[in-house]
Amino acid sequence: MAGPIDAIAAAAGPSPLAPLSFESGTDAATNPASAGSFATTLAGAVENLQQLQSTSNELAVKAVTGDLEDIHQATIAAARASVTLDLVVAVRDRSVAAFNDIMRMQA
Repeated sequence: MAGPIDAIAAAAGPSPLAPLSFESGTDAATNPASAGSFATTLAGAVENLQQLQSTSNELAVKAVTGDLEDIHQATIAAARASVTLDLVVAVRDRSVAAFNDIMRMQA
């Protein structure tokens, strides 16, 4: 039986970011493919962000011109784009901070 959270998740549509998968017992030093997977995931998130922003812009133009039947679509698209942008910026900031911490470490 599906609960209320499942109904909300189903109504929200697909997640803007694909779930991350971590392999146990491996790291970037022993598995070069895992180092590229972060870059691939981040690039995919940025591409998805661009698509969400494009959709939001298209719906906003339709809303302004009166071609949009349901204003909720534009509002939801704008909220998704905003939240996704906030997430990508937070990941970027944390990645830069982690890189700076690694660079400050002494060998």
